[in-house]
Amino acid sequence: MAAGNARIVRYIVFAAFFLGVLYFISNNQGYRIQSDLYNVGKTQPVTQPLEKEQPILNSGSGLASSEPLDTGAKLGGTSSDGVKIGGDGIGKSGSTVPGSGISNSESDSTKGSTRPPPGTPKQQTDLGEAAMAMTPNDHGWNDMLGTAPGPRMNATFVTLARNSDVWEIARSIRQVEDRFNRRYNYDWVFLNDKPFDETFKKVTTSLVSGKTHYGEIPHEHWSFPEHIDQEKAKKVREDMAQRKIIYGDSISYRHMCRFESGFFFRQELMMNYEWYWRVEPSIELFCDIHYDPFRYMAEHKKKYSFVLSLYEYVETIPTLWDSVKKFMKNYPEHIAEGNSMGFLSDDGGETYNKCHFWSNFEVGNLEWLRSKPYIDFFESLDQDGGFFYERWGDAPVHSIAAGLLLPKEDIHFFNDIAYYHVPFTHCPTGEQTRIDLRCHCNPKENFDWKGYSCTSRYFDLNKLDKPQGYEEQE
Repeated sequence: MAAGNARIVRYIVFAAFFLGVLYFISNNQGYRIQSDLYNVGKTQPVTQPLEKEQPILNSGSGLASSEPLDTGAKLGGTSSDGVKIGGDGIGKSGSTVPGSGISNSESDSTKGSTRPPPGTPKQQTDLGEAAMAMTPNDHGWNDMLGTAPGPRMNATFVTLARNSDVWEIARSIRQVEDRFNRRYNYDWVFLNDKPFDETFKKVTTSLVSGKTHYGEIPHEHWSFPEHIDQEKAKKVREDMAQRKIIYGDSISYRHMCRFESGFFFRQELMMNYEWYWRVEPSIELFCDIHYDPFRYMAEHKKKYSFVLSLYEYVETIPTLWDSVKKFMKNYPEHIAEGNSMGFLSDDGGETYNKCHFWSNFEVGNLEWLRSKPYIDFFESLDQDGGFFYERWGDAPVHSIAAGLLLPKEDIHFFNDIAYYHVPFTHCPTGEQTRIDLRCHCNPKENFDWKGYSCTSRYFDLNKLDKPQGYEEQE
């Protein structure tokens, strides 16, 4: 009898389990298990379009975080010989990235799929109207993963580098990508007075989430112009070397300063863009950038921006202001009303106080640099020969041009872009600001309010309130 009762109990338990399974299946007919691009099963409604699946997360390289990094290719980029790299991290079917040893045939898992590849912007209504999150109270402030919504400006990062700078610029790229560009995928233009080698191209291409372009500077943009007296220029370099003036005896440094002052924005590759962000080797970005600085500049009608300012080394520019005054006399029509002369001079323009914006960081408008006022300004200075007879830097040249040729409202200070280039640091003033931006800089190292900085002058000229806590850093 006991054995019979046990069998009955087992039958009842089995029947209950079987009915439970049937009930589960009948209530989940609208779902199926499918594999996505990452080969991971996800539960998705059958009626949901593939492009509406789970948001795709971008890592700093533009690859999905669960995909291995393909060092011969990059998302949406260009290989070293111009081979287009597809959005899924591989090239067009049948192509090969030189030197990578990797065949770029399409992956079987993605053939015929309508799902957007990693790095494709999320599908949103009114994508071009998406507002930028400028403060922690704005919608989307903490949406730091995936591709950022909103329009993209016609903009690029630009770097002047040598092949030997590859690992220093790799560090800079990682900083820019991790803090900003992995969400925006802007292009990057690399310029060199010599051809870039394959190592430089492979390393940089693998790190940039946008497209990379490599240009060789024409000889006429990186050489002595015909009007320069070579013997006179040589004696100047020898004298500066004896006086131990930094880069005083360097020919290449002078070519660099002249190139950055008058030619980088006229390079063939740069002619494709309206905005630029200059990045130097071995820089550091200390804080997250929650919005698009290019778009901010465009929407607020800014033309030039900075994060650090200081006094120039007077021994390198003894006659620069004389040349500037000659230009102002010859081209009064180019001098803007409401300009920033008060930032540059303490006596209404009679003398130069040596203040300038540090140009190793710039976000600016290329159309302004290509305008007649700026070209006339550069060519006037270039004819006077100070790039070679002294050691005029591109920083005071850009700064004086912006200060005189633009209304002061067209120049912007990016307090929220925390930046380091040896030996100076811009660390946002205000503890809450640094917390909101997830900064890792030491506020004690902030240069903004020190005696050798000119940033206070900028604030005073524009009648801006200085950020909370600046007094503690003076």
